[in-house]
Amino acid sequence: MYAIQAIAIVVVLALIAYVVGQYKRGEFEWGDFLFWEAILLGLFIVALFPIRVANEIKRLLGLGRGLDALFIVAIGLAYLIIFKVYLSVDRTEREITELTRKVAIELEELNRRLEEIEKKLK
Repeated sequence: MYAIQAIAIVVVLALIAYVVGQYKRGEFEWGDFLFWEAILLGLFIVALFPIRVANEIKRLLGLGRGLDALFIVAIGLAYLIIFKVYLSVDRTEREITELTRKVAIELEELNRRLEEIEKKLK
């Protein structure tokens, strides 16, 4: 086992413990917890058996070298994570827009009521 493998295993195990802790505190929903645990489990397997995993991916994708296969899979996973972040940001923007509209409508209603009260007092 290479030193980098041992470091990767320790880091992945620490991240797994961190994600479990976040889930227990309610920071993650069930789907997010499963997503990150699956990613980390995959990284753990790659850290344990890098050459075997690289060769198997190479064989499945029909590439010349195992390292190329790992990079292609890593880039694909990165795009999936970026897409997940994009969806979260888009949902948050929509919620903010909806909340802003509701606040604006309520503020307009309050201003209208204040004007009516001012007219009655005059």
